[in-house]
Amino acid sequence: MKLLAFDTSTEVLSIGVDCDGVQLLHTGSGGAQASFGLIAGVQSLLQQTAQPMDALDVIVFGAGPGSFTGLRTACSVAQGLALGAQRPVLPVNSLLAVAEDARGRTQPDATALEVLALLDARMDEVYAAWFGWSDGQWQQRGEIQLCKPEALQVDDSVQLLAGNVFTVYPGRVEQSMGPHVRPCVAALPSAQALLRLAPALLQQGAAVPPEGALPLYVRDKVAKTTAERMQEKAAAADLAGVARV
Repeated sequence: MKLLAFDTSTEVLSIGVDCDGVQLLHTGSGGAQASFGLIAGVQSLLQQTAQPMDALDVIVFGAGPGSFTGLRTACSVAQGLALGAQRPVLPVNSLLAVAEDARGRTQPDATALEVLALLDARMDEVYAAWFGWSDGQWQQRGEIQLCKPEALQVDDSVQLLAGNVFTVYPGRVEQSMGPHVRPCVAALPSAQALLRLAPALLQQGAAVPPEGALPLYVRDKVAKTTAERMQEKAAAADLAGVARV
């Protein structure tokens, strides 16, 4: 199987090519900077493997949640490459890729593992999702959370916390765990993790046509409207007036 995988949802751009088990990987600046390096990185890896784009079986990409600009970059590039090569795309939850990255780094031989995957959502919030590993497959348990780091809902079954939030919000994630202290592992939605996830997801029928390369935003807005800002200012002025009385 020949796969191209990339993720631009975080501060790290990660690209990988797997040609029948032989992998080449590349990292660079992600998020808003990913548009400068993604296509060049893809071209470089394919040239090194001497594989044309239309030799690929599928194009795998991190669909989010994550950086809005990064997600739009990943989706547009995946769609454009897939249309040109007439190949399907495989959107992968970036939080699932975080869980797989953590498993590969810490417990690659585990038969069972419960991971809470976390990504920085900016605006003083985190994205989080709980995944369970058993019988060689991941299962998502519950919905994706978007909340303050200390407001996370952490099930007692979770064994490991993984992601890029621990240095961004030092000590605040740990506040949500109460007395149940768990290891915190730095992990990202790496291309290597996407490549490991792809075979099982393809077997489950998760590949879609190029037009299905859509982002998973979770948060649907990042800025307040003028009316909302005016309402907040008016409310603040009212509160200030009450306080002076």
